[in-house]
Amino acid sequence: MERTLDSNLNFAEQSSVQYGHLPVRLFSNFMLWQRRINTRRELARLDDRLLADAGISEAQRQRELKKPFWR
Repeated sequence: MERTLDSNLNFAEQSSVQYGHLPVRLFSNFMLWQRRINTRRELARLDDRLLADAGISEAQRQRELKKPFWR
């Protein structure tokens, strides 16, 4: 187990910090990806009038819709 010196000049166990929060980080990423999928699905459903109201061009919409969910 590697130890590092934190900002309070105390040694912190690095492995417990890295691996202890892994499930939380995975869940957070999953939720972010799900939100992106849902948002892009809604963006694809907007008609031209609603796009204009939101200030989004068709080119911007297409660029956003082509992105993979992890980006």
